Parts: sequence; structure tokens; C-alpha cells
Amino acid sequence: MNSEDGRRILDPAQDGAALKALTHPLRLTLLGLLRQHGPATASELAVRTGESSASTSYHLRVLAKYAFVAEADHRDSRERRWKAVHDMTSWSNEAMHRTPGGSVILSVLHRRQIEHLQQSLDRHEADLDSGRLGEEWQEPSGVSDSMPRLTPESLAELWEVFRAKTAELTARDAEDPRAEQVVLFTAGLPLAPDPVAGTDASAAGDAT
Repeated sequence: MNSEDGRRILDPAQDGAALKALTHPLRLTLLGLLRQHGPATASELAVRTGESSASTSYHLRVLAKYAFVAEADHRDSRERRWKAVHDMTSWSNEAMHRTPGGSVILSVLHRRQIEHLQQSLDRHEADLDSGRLGEEWQEPSGVSDSMPRLTPESLAELWEVFRAKTAELTARDAEDPRAEQVVLFTAGLPLAPDPVAGTDASAAGDAT
């Protein structure tokens, strides 16, 4: 494991247990809340998630075991506070597919992200409807499903450009009081060509 610019980079061959720990939905939720809202106690996170304090405390300890969270400064001595150690977690997809069980873990993590997207969309719409977000956020907000044709090299370059630009704009807006937390979801999912017209794909799929 190493880290750069607030990003923890996991090696699937060495950090398989840590990656597997992240597949639990509550642990991902707790880690996301700490990254988004800052340090909190197990009790505070229990209120946010609707879970018991015993449950959030247990899963926070698991996250701490694998260095995703750590103890933060305490306001008092009654209950420990937790903080996220890094801003984000990443890994090599190629390495994940080479590691036994890695493809399954990757699939679970992707589906957890889709669940987070749905939750974020629900909250975004509720915040706009209630006026907690101003009308100035209506135009730049949205979800895109463009489908460019790219080579593997171009898709990799696009990811790098996106990460660099996001870091640049985040730094620029760090002290701007108008800035709000923005949940960005990106997906680059190449699709193989459809089966040749006339091929009985279902019959081919049923062969054993």
C-alpha cells in the first residue's frame, strides 16, 4: 500500500483483506460519511445511518484495523471520535483481475458505488426541492451518459485529465464560501460489439 495526494492506493496482491473489508455496505457508508462530513463518534454515525451504536462501533474498528480510519482529536473523554485517513481509495483494475477473488471484489465495489449514486441523486433532488440548495446549482448539475469511441490509451488519458482538473478546481475553490460538496461519479465502461445480426445468442449461451 502507498498513498499520494490524499489518495490511498491498494495493491490487491498484498491488501486483499483490506479490499474485502470495504465490500461491506455499512463500512463503505461510514467511510464516506467521515470523508464528507469530517470526524464523528460511533453514536453520531449511528444516528446518520439508522444503525445501532454497537454496530457502527464494530465496523469502525474493522476500518481502523485496515487503516481506512483512525482516532481523531476528542472533544471530551466520554467517546472516541473517528476520522478518515485518506480522501479516496484506488487500485489497479488489471491487478485486481489477476488476483484470486479480485474480480468478485471489484464487482461488489462497483455495485456499492451505483447504490451510492442512487442515494446521492435522491438527496440532490430533495435538497433542490426544499431550497437547501440554491437555484444556481440547477444548471450545472446533472448526469451524463455520452458514448465516445476511444482506444484504451485514450480512455486512460481521459481519466488522468479528469483527475488533474478535479484537483485543480478543488484547490481553486477551497476558500470560496459558495463552494458546496459535490458528489462526482465517473464511469468508463468499454462495451464489446453486439453479436452479429442473425446469430442465435441465446442458444449459444445455453450450450454446456
